[in-house]
Amino acid sequence: MTNPQRKMLVTSALPYANGPIHLGHLVEYIQTDIWVRFQKMRGHECHYVCADDAHGTPIMLRAEADGVSPQELIDRMYQEHSRDFADFLVGFDNFYTTHSEENRQLSELVYQRLNQAGHISRRTIKQFYDPERGMYLPDRFVKGTCPNCKSDDQYGDNCEVCGATYSPTELIDPKSVVSGATPVEKDSEQLFFKVDDFRDFLQEWLDRGGTQPEIANKQRELFEHELFEWDISRNAPYWGFAIPGEPEKYFYVWLDAPIGYLASFKNLCEQKGLDFDAFLAPESTAELYHFIGKDIARFHTLFWPAELKGAGFRTPTAVWCHGFLTVNGQKMSKSRGTFIMAETYRKHLNAEYLRYYYAAKLDNSIDDIDLSLDDFQARVNSDLVGKLVNIASRCAGFISKNFDGRLGDALPDPQMYEDFVSALQGIADDYENRQYSKAVREIMALADQANQYIDAAKPWVLIKDDSQKHQVQGICTLGLNLFRLLVISLKPVLPLTTEKVESFFGIDPLCWEDAESPLLDHPINRFKPLLTRIEDLQIESMIEDTKELMETASKSGPLAEDPISPEISYDEFAKLDLRVARIAKAEQVEGADKLLRLTLDLDGETRNVFAGVKSAYRPEQLEGRLTVMVANLAPRKMRFGVSEGMVLAAGPGGKDIFVLNPDDGAKPGMRVK
Repeated sequence: MTNPQRKMLVTSALPYANGPIHLGHLVEYIQTDIWVRFQKMRGHECHYVCADDAHGTPIMLRAEADGVSPQELIDRMYQEHSRDFADFLVGFDNFYTTHSEENRQLSELVYQRLNQAGHISRRTIKQFYDPERGMYLPDRFVKGTCPNCKSDDQYGDNCEVCGATYSPTELIDPKSVVSGATPVEKDSEQLFFKVDDFRDFLQEWLDRGGTQPEIANKQRELFEHELFEWDISRNAPYWGFAIPGEPEKYFYVWLDAPIGYLASFKNLCEQKGLDFDAFLAPESTAELYHFIGKDIARFHTLFWPAELKGAGFRTPTAVWCHGFLTVNGQKMSKSRGTFIMAETYRKHLNAEYLRYYYAAKLDNSIDDIDLSLDDFQARVNSDLVGKLVNIASRCAGFISKNFDGRLGDALPDPQMYEDFVSALQGIADDYENRQYSKAVREIMALADQANQYIDAAKPWVLIKDDSQKHQVQGICTLGLNLFRLLVISLKPVLPLTTEKVESFFGIDPLCWEDAESPLLDHPINRFKPLLTRIEDLQIESMIEDTKELMETASKSGPLAEDPISPEISYDEFAKLDLRVARIAKAEQVEGADKLLRLTLDLDGETRNVFAGVKSAYRPEQLEGRLTVMVANLAPRKMRFGVSEGMVLAAGPGGKDIFVLNPDDGAKPGMRVK
């Protein structure tokens, strides 16, 4: 099981220093931490670094609202984030901040190298300016109507309804999120990083497997045109690093944030006497891995590798993306109590239970994962308590009471032990390939085999017969050694429980190679309960605490999560022509996550409409039903075709979407009043 030592630097995306950590954030940090712990168990030199993302306009404005300085805000959030990560056993080798001297120096160095090599351009652009606050507005601080599909309340960089990207100045009826004022356009000279200079390199990086195929294919769509230039500067006032030689200009947070990976590692190098260049120089043989959410894939798989290449640093070995978290099949919800903060969870439940459940759901795809609280409770109780811990609790007492707390000097079935050891090689491959769910399934199948062996051997029967009593020591020695193998395989997921097991056996910290030899003729300590069942009350209390927390934090009442839109006049409403339509046909839309294509019959006139109801209905459930549609909505071109209207539906989302049905007696084409 030995293998050559590798040198690795691993990062997770930087948490934004503007709010607390919630269970959705923890998917990524737990995923990364499991991988890093596995690599360290294998004997590799693996350093895991991260930092708070501590710059940007949102932090400046949040600090102002809280009546503190930006420095005070980021210091407070750093303490809270550090506490939450420690509570969930996320073992950073260094957790730092982007507001550091190391990051300032590296950001300036990267910029200077790119500028000297001709990869920085400058041009005057039109930007929105808030006349009431006297500040230029970042894209996400402008909202308005999408210029493509005409959906209201969309951000200034992209539409969450149709997916279109655009400039904030293209929004219809734009408003400043900061003051509510109508922004004005002002000319502003800005600096840009010329990503297109690295077209050939980026194509090669994507082709050699720098990220998952789905992510790579999405980025390749951009190569059909000239690659974008990335705006890397912002005007004062701004919370961040000033750009050398550019008065009143600051590095955009997206420039210095990823450089924060390097800055955090540089700080670790200074603490531990490590060689920074051995990991980051272009000729380095070390490996560099980034774990991120799929929502920031474009930046990390195009801009970031190009920036590193242009600045003379090594480029990522791979950027691994993951999906989002849903809870009980739906988007995390404040009103339903499923927008659960890390701190709230820890008041009620063991952090390792969440680590195990995430591991049981995660693989190397970008698919979203669901935290079903019922399944979470059942799986933890069944797998960890009913299967894993049960093996040790069934065997340890016999050894302590009858054999002076000492394991036997031989195994009654050495082949069974060897079969388990062989299985661990496949589990190691699963960890390496981030196929945690597959690893967990295999581990629990082994746990079943171990329990079946004990059931068949019946040590509780043999111990009563003096002539067979000696067999019990061997049976329980094998049982505890199989338990030890399972704990080795789960140590990346359950590090704290593993420490308790190491104390029970009286051994040094377990590494992967320890599986090769059984523990024989060895004293053990008295067994203490390792894990306990999750009770209904713990889940219910966590949900209620979350609801109470959100109600306290809300400043806009119960509709804060989905506020009522600004009121309209009766004349505006009267322009809507609502008609009864029969769903003549419903079809899947290839490549669409949420849409179904509906063919609507308006008493002889046919309309094709795309409806975002895929999560709630199968096509055959809709065909033949009557529904209500907006018949006079202007057609809009979408990626999948032209939509000629809108079907009315209600609900919070996910599976709870309800297509509106007219009363009995309605006919296609009938007007709804």
